[in-house]
Amino acid sequence: MHLIQATLPLVEHGRTEIHLPHWHGVEQQHGFVHGGVVGMIADSAAGYAAMTMVPPSASVLTVEYKMNLMAPADGEKLIARGEVVRSGRTLIVTRAEVFAVKDGKESLCALMQQTIMVMHGRTEK
Repeated sequence: MHLIQATLPLVEHGRTEIHLPHWHGVEQQHGFVHGGVVGMIADSAAGYAAMTMVPPSASVLTVEYKMNLMAPADGEKLIARGEVVRSGRTLIVTRAEVFAVKDGKESLCALMQQTIMVMHGRTEK
């Protein structure tokens, strides 16, 4: 998150938010935030939400996600909201919505569903 200047201002049980300012280092050729960066913050927001559901002796790992880029990521900042849909012992299903914020108005620009594997006995580095 440090690399792309993103912050994690909200962490709750089963839910997180990542905020990303729009700056030239994350843009693609048309001046929008690059789809790869949109995917990165969606994956991270949902993954961090999953981490709030596992014991301290475990970690999580993304094994699959499907993302729809529905509109250009065009605004002063992006907000990725991740949440847990279902938490199991081995798999956690999550989703994330990414909003572009322009002139104070949020517009949905991406939607993601993800499967997370719980890695019991393996902690974060």
